Amino acid sequence: MKRFCGGLILAVLPILLALAEGTTMKISSSAFAHEGAIPAVHTCDGGDRSPALQWSGAPANTRSFTLIVDDPDAPDPAAPKMTWVHWVLYNLPADASSLKEGVTQSDLPRGTLEGKNDWKRTGYGGPCPPIGRHRYFHKLYALDAELPDLGAPTKAQLLNAMRGHVLAEAVLIGTYKH
Repeated sequence: MKRFCGGLILAVLPILLALAEGTTMKISSSAFAHEGAIPAVHTCDGGDRSPALQWSGAPANTRSFTLIVDDPDAPDPAAPKMTWVHWVLYNLPADASSLKEGVTQSDLPRGTLEGKNDWKRTGYGGPCPPIGRHRYFHKLYALDAELPDLGAPTKAQLLNAMRGHVLAEAVLIGTYKH
């Protein structure tokens, strides 16, 4: 029980600190509403283009951002077995507040680094659910540091490197079904 409570406190501490500062970080997209359907152009059924994303309300001492997009409903929302990672970006600069639609590596803000998705490559991989309607979590983290170049880290490696540096988190959820 003690270990669980300690982990819970560490998990909610950044959120409580942000609230205490009066900061509520938000992430949104002009392509879909929170918990709304993701348009096909952003999926394997369309152009597989990343959606435009905008954010605001980061804590004043933010030094960088991390973005992770994943699907906790894989492979079947009725019986999920894993979380499939679609996009991993880190060291987005503290003054960044958006990513345009269809962003490529050369379009990323200076200093931004990419991690590996579950297709074992860098870059955006759009929704492509094998069955049912899946949820896609676009998680933005404000960090109090820039991370070292980790190569092309997996989500797990990046989360480990972020430990102790998260100031705030914002989540945008979109859904998609073939």
